[in-house]
Amino acid sequence: MKILKTCLSKSWGGMEMYALQTSQFLLELGYEVELLCYPESRIHSEAVKNKIPVFQFPFDHYFSPRLIFNLNQHLRNENFDVIHAEASKDLWLIVPALKLSSINIPLFLTKHVGSYIKKKDLFHRWIYHRVNMIFAISNVIKKNLIETTPLNDNRICLLHDPVDVNKFNPALIDRSKVRKEFNISDEELLIGMNARITFGKGHEEFLYSAKQLSLKHKNLKFMIVGEASRGEDKYAASVKSLAYELELNDKLIFTGYRNDIPEILAAFDIFVFPSHDEAFGIALIEAMSMKLPTVCTNYGGVLDIAVNGKTSLLFQRKNEYDLEQKLNFLINDPIRRKQFGIAARNHVERYFSKDSFINKLKIIYTSAVNTRSISLKDYNTLLNPPVFHT
Repeated sequence: MKILKTCLSKSWGGMEMYALQTSQFLLELGYEVELLCYPESRIHSEAVKNKIPVFQFPFDHYFSPRLIFNLNQHLRNENFDVIHAEASKDLWLIVPALKLSSINIPLFLTKHVGSYIKKKDLFHRWIYHRVNMIFAISNVIKKNLIETTPLNDNRICLLHDPVDVNKFNPALIDRSKVRKEFNISDEELLIGMNARITFGKGHEEFLYSAKQLSLKHKNLKFMIVGEASRGEDKYAASVKSLAYELELNDKLIFTGYRNDIPEILAAFDIFVFPSHDEAFGIALIEAMSMKLPTVCTNYGGVLDIAVNGKTSLLFQRKNEYDLEQKLNFLINDPIRRKQFGIAARNHVERYFSKDSFINKLKIIYTSAVNTRSISLKDYNTLLNPPVFHT
């Protein structure tokens, strides 16, 4: 089977990482995969680095007759069996290219982020009508799609992002490696978060709670993993300035971008996910796969992942005082930390594993290619979405 994945984004975040990761998964299974991406973008350079075949396309407008014609020619020449878009903007290139010559290739879209703009006009109805199925990465995104697009339940399916539980496996990783790198002793508890340094990820709440906790406990270290998003260096500087104002310099480590996230997480004792409004939370399931107890915001896509009182403690979003209290509880209870970590790993293996995710995609792709359609009823026979909102 030959698959065209598209992600015409210039940014670098969860959506782009997902496109790259799923392309790698499919290549490992023996599928032919090509990734359509923006020239010189981060996803382009990462795909080349990981030896994923790429086709560069400078599509940055919602309508370009020349590029639509060029893609149409490429689709004709390559004879793809499936097209899977990762960004809804890509549809404005893909759908006209398919319509231009009535190419009947199954088209899927994964919706990663919500929208506040209603898209129920004639043009959007035309665009979305050509999509065979839309995958929502969380219940929050599914609800948003129904509210803002001309789609209804029968073409929107819940498909959570996966994690490679073999790669994110604490039994296979040396916990001491990163701790030695940053001079963190065995007696110190390391509390950290992993997120792009961009507004809304909860860095301020993390820092305020770290300040108060460091006054109560002398054996704590804190770590912020990640770099600024494109064009947000000023915001990242303000986060570091706040850390300086709170006098956290000797307690806090900014690592910048790291490509050894399993090793980083192995060094943690508690993982914090304070995002204000996350569509899902790849960083969270990675941490849970590493048997980490987690403290998470009680909002958005997090509610599809964390189980309050079993794998995690949920705190009121944007509330650093509640975050501090939940962290303090885990700091003082090593037995509960261990219990949460074991439950978290089991939970991820059951609901969010790479193997389960890829098996669902394989069946969906194969059914779509063989019948040129797939119903929601067919899809639901493959999936029992977890129900554990608290």
